[in-house]
Amino acid sequence: MIIVTNRIKMKKGFAEKMAPRFTKPGALQKMNGFVKVEVWITQNLTEHDEVSVNMYWETMKGFTEWRNSDAFKESHSRPGNDGEESPMLGSEIIVSEVASTLEAEK
Repeated sequence: MIIVTNRIKMKKGFAEKMAPRFTKPGALQKMNGFVKVEVWITQNLTEHDEVSVNMYWETMKGFTEWRNSDAFKESHSRPGNDGEESPMLGSEIIVSEVASTLEAEK
């Protein structure tokens, strides 16, 4: 399994407002190899907010197909924002492979 994390630095006070935008139902859910998305908000930061959008994929091929799809382009387009400045200050993409797991006993 592959986890692609987009670690997004944003202006203070925007993390909770922006987080739900990354988990709206849509074309992503129908992509081959897509498993799930989790959005994490980093705690105890004082200068800015930070959101980590973690996308779980069965393979890197599935993620690559998503990145190259029209649905990806559409989901990342920014229609008129009424002149408002973006709250995003920067981002970093991190790709990880799950090497080991441990689950609770049942």
